[in-house]
Amino acid sequence: MFNYKYLSREHLEGFDNYKYMSKDTSPLSVYVMHPFWNKVVELVPRWVAPNVLTFSGFLLTVLDFILLSYYDYDYTAASAVVKNETVVEPLNGRTEVIPQTLWYFLSVFLFLAYTLDGIDGKQARRTQTSGPLGELFDHGLDSYSVFFIPACLYSIFGRLDFSIPPIRMYYVMWNLLLNFYISHWEKYNTGVLFLPWGYDFSMWASTFFFMWTGVKGTGYYKKYIFGSYTLANAFEWVIYGTGVFTNLPVALYNIYLSYKLRTGKMRNPLEAIRPVWSILSVFLVTSVWVHKSHLVEVEPRGVFLLIGTLFSNVACRLIVSQMSNQRCDAINWLLWPLSGSVIASIFFPGYDLAIFYALTLLVIVAHVHYGACVVRQMCDHFRIRCFFIKQRAD
Repeated sequence: MFNYKYLSREHLEGFDNYKYMSKDTSPLSVYVMHPFWNKVVELVPRWVAPNVLTFSGFLLTVLDFILLSYYDYDYTAASAVVKNETVVEPLNGRTEVIPQTLWYFLSVFLFLAYTLDGIDGKQARRTQTSGPLGELFDHGLDSYSVFFIPACLYSIFGRLDFSIPPIRMYYVMWNLLLNFYISHWEKYNTGVLFLPWGYDFSMWASTFFFMWTGVKGTGYYKKYIFGSYTLANAFEWVIYGTGVFTNLPVALYNIYLSYKLRTGKMRNPLEAIRPVWSILSVFLVTSVWVHKSHLVEVEPRGVFLLIGTLFSNVACRLIVSQMSNQRCDAINWLLWPLSGSVIASIFFPGYDLAIFYALTLLVIVAHVHYGACVVRQMCDHFRIRCFFIKQRAD
């Protein structure tokens, strides 16, 4: 089932020669989190494989998403009494629909996920098991987590009163996804992963928001901060202000420097921007779909899951390409069933939900299959096990 070989011989040979290079200049990361993680990793037994820590942290993020899906699947719980997507009774003064104690658990789970993600590399160096598989496993799961966290945060504000509609959250989500992609496209051309400052600050902010919601409830956010602007509007514009619009110029400058100093991959311009087409095409097609149908209004959580999974598959293939120093695909094969689904949905609007659910299932299965096969192939190549540390002769 998971024996399909997605990686070519050239990919595997590229992984043999791979060396990790990164730059982390975030004050929060350098002066606070890394000293903290250095202490925490000492508590982890040496027989625990780094990938176990990585996967455990990812599962905690997924658990946050599942719990909120149970209590607030359609993002209306924060608006209390709702009829036909109209608030008929405000939340203030009423019992919270989402148990307030749940927010404490969500906060703790997220911080644990953040911590496990921070110590997996340290555990690898500590146990002398560092290698390409660990980095690919870590960054591949990170590419999936990028959507889970904002999808959970949206439940704090809801989709109706004092908030932003799902279509605007759709673009907020894409802003975050593209921000992650830019960092790895930057590495594809420079050979260096420049860790963005926003990651650590966003994880702290998200943890705080969950904890504060546990104290005050979702009703706390039902207010204007000035004029007709709400806290949800502030959340939206902070993400735009600290996302693509700030990260892209920095990435372009770093790529420019790598060409000027001849320290990067020195690809020709068309090859340098090749990875952009695969993600841009997916973004454009999904955007056409959400505007030509009511999917994002009827099934917002499902739409977020679909674009998050599509994105992770495209991002994982970029990560594989830049780590193995191979040419990145210009088009992801999932674009074809996606485009076919959009066309079918437009011509047969009465079946759009059925088409959407079928495509989402296909994309999830395809992505899990890709990830599992790549991990297995790399384990066979390096003669290691993903979740166990091979006993050393010494």
